[in-house]
Amino acid sequence: MRAGRAMELKGRRVLVVGLARTGLATARFLVEQGAQVTVTESKPREAVAEAAAAVEPLGVSLEVGGHREATFAAAELIVMSPGVPLDLPPARANGVQVVSEIELAAWFLRLPVVAVTGTNGKSTTTTLIGEMLRAGGRRAFVGGNLGTPLVTALLDAACWEIAVAEVSSFQLEAIERFHAHVAVLLNVTEDHLDRHESFKAYAQAKQAVFRNQGPEDWAVLNADDPVVEEMAGALRARPLRFSRRGPVARGAWLEGATIRVRLDRGEEAYPTGLLRVPGVHNLENAMAAILAARACGVQPSAIAQALAEFPGLPHRLEFVREVGGVRYYNDSKGTNVGAVVKSVSSFPGPLVLIMGGLDKGGSYAPLQDLVRERARALVVLGQARERIRQALADVVPTTVADSFEEGVRQAAAAARPGDVVLLSPGCASFDMFRNYEERGARFRALVQAL
Repeated sequence: MRAGRAMELKGRRVLVVGLARTGLATARFLVEQGAQVTVTESKPREAVAEAAAAVEPLGVSLEVGGHREATFAAAELIVMSPGVPLDLPPARANGVQVVSEIELAAWFLRLPVVAVTGTNGKSTTTTLIGEMLRAGGRRAFVGGNLGTPLVTALLDAACWEIAVAEVSSFQLEAIERFHAHVAVLLNVTEDHLDRHESFKAYAQAKQAVFRNQGPEDWAVLNADDPVVEEMAGALRARPLRFSRRGPVARGAWLEGATIRVRLDRGEEAYPTGLLRVPGVHNLENAMAAILAARACGVQPSAIAQALAEFPGLPHRLEFVREVGGVRYYNDSKGTNVGAVVKSVSSFPGPLVLIMGGLDKGGSYAPLQDLVRERARALVVLGQARERIRQALADVVPTTVADSFEEGVRQAAAAARPGDVVLLSPGCASFDMFRNYEERGARFRALVQAL
C-alpha cells in the first residue's frame, strides 16, 4: 500500500465550493485539521437551509447566493465539490491550487483504496465489492460518489482497513496524487457532454484513475469496451480483464451460465445463478467486482456468499410490480444512452420504454437498432423529449407526454399482457426532480397507484 502524504492544513485559508453532501463533509474534515474554512454556494440560503444549519456551527464562514471573486482570491487552497465545474471563472483566476474532495482525502488516507469508475455500473460494482470484502472479514469503508464522501473515512479512520470508492469523471479531473491500489474501469460511453468539452476529454478524465498506479497495483478493465482497451497500453499496473464475449488471459469471462476466473494461482468458477439482480450489465459488474475482491485477497467462498446475498440497489433495473400481466421496472439511474442500451438489452421484449429528462448532450442514435428490435412503444417526456423523438420516432411508435404522470399513464395504456414497462430515461432528472432517486420514487408511487 502506498500511503498518502499528509499536508499541513492548520491555519490555512481553505475555500470549499459547493454545500451539498460532499461540501459539508469536506468542511467538517478541514475544521478538524484546524483550517480556516469558507464555504461558497451559488444557491440562495433557502435552497440550502438544512446544510447551512449543519455547517455554520462548525465555525466556518458561509457565503450563499453566488461566488465572490474576492473570496477565491483570498484562499490558499480550493476544494471543489463534484457538481461544480472546474472552469468556474473565479477558481482559476489567481493560480491557487484547485483539487477535488477525493484528492484532499488522498493526502491523508493510510488505507489501500479500491476506486471504481466508468459511465455505468459504478454504484452497483462499488457496493458489491464492499459486500465481498465484508464477507471476507475486512472492515471496509464504502462510499465516494456513491453517497458517503471519501473524506468521511478520515473522520473515524481507525474503523477501517480498506476503502472502496466510486469516483466520477468530475472528481478525477481534479486529482494530482490520488492513488488506487485497485482501479476498476467498467466502460466508457457518451455522458456528461454538457460538462466536458468533448468525449475525448470525458474519457481522459476516466483514464486518470490509473494515473498514479505502479507495478504493485491492479487495473480491472472491460475487455469488450474498445475505449477502455485503448487505455490499456499506457498502464503501469497489472491488468485484470473481464469479458462477456470470450476467455481472457488473466481475469474473468462468461461461459454459458458460469463466470470463469483465471488468476496466477489457478482457475475458479462462479455460477451466474448466484446473482439475484437481473440484467446483462450486472454480469459485467459482478465479474469486475470478483476481480477487484480477489486482488484484495478475498477468498472465493466469501465472494460467492456476497454474490448470493446481494439484493441490488434501488432505481437500477428495480422490479416494482406486475399489473394486468405487465411488469414494471424502475431504472431511474439510467441517466445516459449507454445505460439505456444495457437495460433494454436485459429484456427480450416486447417492452414500452419511457425516456426523457434533462439532456446531457450525447446522441440517442445508438439506441435505434435495439429499440426497433425490442420496443413496442416509446414515451418521451421532459426537456429532452423533442431530441429523443427526432432520433427514435422513425423506428418505434412514439408519444410525447406533457408531464411525468402522463407519461406513466401513456406507457401503461400502450402495454399488453406479457410486456415490460421500463423507465430508463437516458437523461438527468433535474428538469423535473431534485435527483434520480426522487424520480424513481415517483415512478414507483405512480405504478403502485395503477
